[in-house]
Amino acid sequence: MHVEISVWVPLELAGRFRLSTASPELWCQDMHWTDRIGRRLNPRDLHIFMVAVERGNMARAAEALAISRPVVSRTIADLEQSLGVRLLDRNPQGIEPTLFGRALLKRSIAVFDELRQGIKDIEFLSDPNSGEVGIGCTEPMAAGFVAAIIDRLSEQYPQFVFQLELCTTPAQQLHVLRERKCDLVISRRWTHAVEPDMEVEILFDDQVCVVAGEGNKWLGHDRVALSDLLDEHWLLAPVDNEPGSPVFEIFRAIGAAVPRARVLSYSLNVRNSLLASGRFLAIVPNSVLQFGIGHLLLNVLPCELPPSVQPVAVTTRRDRMLSPAARLFIECAREVAGTLPKIKSNGARKPRAKT
Repeated sequence: MHVEISVWVPLELAGRFRLSTASPELWCQDMHWTDRIGRRLNPRDLHIFMVAVERGNMARAAEALAISRPVVSRTIADLEQSLGVRLLDRNPQGIEPTLFGRALLKRSIAVFDELRQGIKDIEFLSDPNSGEVGIGCTEPMAAGFVAAIIDRLSEQYPQFVFQLELCTTPAQQLHVLRERKCDLVISRRWTHAVEPDMEVEILFDDQVCVVAGEGNKWLGHDRVALSDLLDEHWLLAPVDNEPGSPVFEIFRAIGAAVPRARVLSYSLNVRNSLLASGRFLAIVPNSVLQFGIGHLLLNVLPCELPPSVQPVAVTTRRDRMLSPAARLFIECAREVAGTLPKIKSNGARKPRAKT
């Protein structure tokens, strides 16, 4: 039989005691949390600990925090005493987190991130124009599709702040999300696999085309075979040589290796400047021509490419609550994606992932 025993306690102690004959250990657990952690662990101490780890040195941490070195040392020591474990290893070169320290650091980053998100939510509720959103994307995506979203959303919310983090590879895109540097990532997806800690929503299907600047010798042709262009002056991104990338797969489909690039660069400005000379070729997504200024600078060659449908998706962390501004950005992304002409899929794409 389960019996609950109610005990009156002063208001200031409410929440500290929950007695039950079925589980008397609950009282001890609550006291353990309140006395050992709840009253001794505070955001200031965690902040000092995080800065100390980041700087790798007590003195540099003290300088960054504008406090004395003994205060930093004492705070870390108090944390270690409260938790009952060593958080930092000291050596002549400085400090580094122990296994326990890394665990606390990971959770501390999450705590401060959620607090920061909470403040953003409050600011947005007070003034919807005060929203801020961090977006990870490649430079071509930033110049095309993402720029179109920002343009549309900023008309309605002129005080919105958009912070872009350029990520050139899928690994970098996942990194900025896991490190909470961005609220979301807009990118073309190379694979159908979804990381367990990520949510993925396909926005639209993109394709690529071969482009050249005015005066290129291939512009006068009615039809061009991709195999005829293998020895041309190609402008490529370093990632184009990696299996799974759209460019790599296109050339593999015709039984050829990726051409030797005359210029390897992620820079959109470099690409556009050199293409304007008329001597270079590049492969770019259709969305860049649709939304960016590429249609004013570039000409699409009449070159039929192997099936190259690439889904463009928005990716977010599963365990991170999106701010109102980030949710509005995603809603606007869906609207902008809806203005694109539909592309017939080659059947390789999986159904849309649940958001």
